[in-house]
Amino acid sequence: MRFLKINPADNVAVALTDLHRGEQVEIEDHAITLLSDVAAGHKFALSDIPEKACIIKYGYPIGHARRPILQGEWVNEETIKTNLSGLLDYEYHPQPVVLDIPDRNLTFEGYRRANGEVAVRNEIWIIPTVGCVNGTVQALAENLRRETQVKNVDAIVAYPHNYGCSQLGDDHEHTRKILRNMVLHPHAGGVLVVGLGCENNQLSAFREMLGMYDESRIKFIETQKVEDEYKTGMCLLREIYDVVSGDVRESIPVSELKVGLKCGGSDGFSGITANPLLGVFSDFLIAQGGTTVLTEVPEMFGAEQLLMNRCASKAVFDKTVCLINEFKDYFLKNGQSVYENPSPGNKAGGISTLEEKSLGCTQKCGRSLVKDVLRYGERIRAKGLSLLSAPGNDLVASTALAAGGCHLVLFTTGRGTPFGTFVPTVKVSTNTDLYRRKPGWIDFNAGTIVENETVDEVNERFIHRIIRIASGEQVNNERKGYREIAIFKTGVTL
Repeated sequence: MRFLKINPADNVAVALTDLHRGEQVEIEDHAITLLSDVAAGHKFALSDIPEKACIIKYGYPIGHARRPILQGEWVNEETIKTNLSGLLDYEYHPQPVVLDIPDRNLTFEGYRRANGEVAVRNEIWIIPTVGCVNGTVQALAENLRRETQVKNVDAIVAYPHNYGCSQLGDDHEHTRKILRNMVLHPHAGGVLVVGLGCENNQLSAFREMLGMYDESRIKFIETQKVEDEYKTGMCLLREIYDVVSGDVRESIPVSELKVGLKCGGSDGFSGITANPLLGVFSDFLIAQGGTTVLTEVPEMFGAEQLLMNRCASKAVFDKTVCLINEFKDYFLKNGQSVYENPSPGNKAGGISTLEEKSLGCTQKCGRSLVKDVLRYGERIRAKGLSLLSAPGNDLVASTALAAGGCHLVLFTTGRGTPFGTFVPTVKVSTNTDLYRRKPGWIDFNAGTIVENETVDEVNERFIHRIIRIASGEQVNNERKGYREIAIFKTGVTL
């Protein structure tokens, strides 16, 4: 198969391999002569499309023709323009959702914390309250790794960042909430929180923000108040290590698993292979009693009504409307266009408009009901599918998913990226070429969905791979030590 018409209503098809000008393709009993070269992942017109007529892909408009487009012509950002503009009013039209997926009583080998929460990793984290002590936390982590055997401890990691001081209002609270959620994340078998002493994010107030916590596993140091921060920090870390190294894995139901859904470096295959795979997996996990979270609010624009119609209640619908319109308002207040989202890499990969990107992006959450909507910095409250407020930026959104309580982030990509956040970040390629070229980045290939496997066959392999990862099998970002955090910056810096 060299091209694909995704939906019977579509007036474009997607090249699955590079096609060339003058080549004839047979579709629905008639031949089309290509008027342009069409790279893999890109679109070509199946019929003449008049100026201002809608371009249909996935069965929905993804924009309109800027000028007349001829049959067989390459359709890209030069010939197509978004239909989207401004804030919208929405109506709730709930649609029934039936998932006929049996409970298979699957388990993984994880950690059960004293408060009942579950982890798929048992790590020691060193978290600064402010960027001024980044060097200190990195040195402490290196020292502890050097002197320990890492018995039953999956990793010892410092998480430097640039925030914690000179921030005001919501911007300051965003930093505090993300760091709080990291400290309380179940993957952190133990945490040393390192402060300076004069920062906005004062250690005493931050400690109160945690609520009840295990003092044998979470400890604090304010470096301005101790004579030798390395000596004091190492003493505290050794105490933490003695506790964490005693933790052991046990059998945990898959219903306890919480998974974040994210895409980045997308291409024309994203909405055909990897994102639909995540959608099928998301529905499967939810049917087992598990939880998935979709974020990247700007990449819901143009497909938001589809999500709204799947809201489990009018209250959840109202929260979803706020989620969408508040993010649009954020763009407008900063003098930016709401609907110019696709990056140069997206366009090079075959994605021309925000509607096209969104209709592919939202496939990651399958067909399940939306049970809850979370603001940035909030933790998961409900089983099933939740929506989370965060931007499309890969590292910011992935950090938000992890801070929300996700055990894993499933990250689809057509162009590739090596990064990882503070939970295992599983890279799923949309095409086999990327999987072959970047084995040190990509953990799973969904490209075979347009080659020799059905999405259900690939999902069965994917389920077993995710269970192995949840049971301790490392993914590429962990093996390479690519672990970062990024916090949503929204305000004034003093």
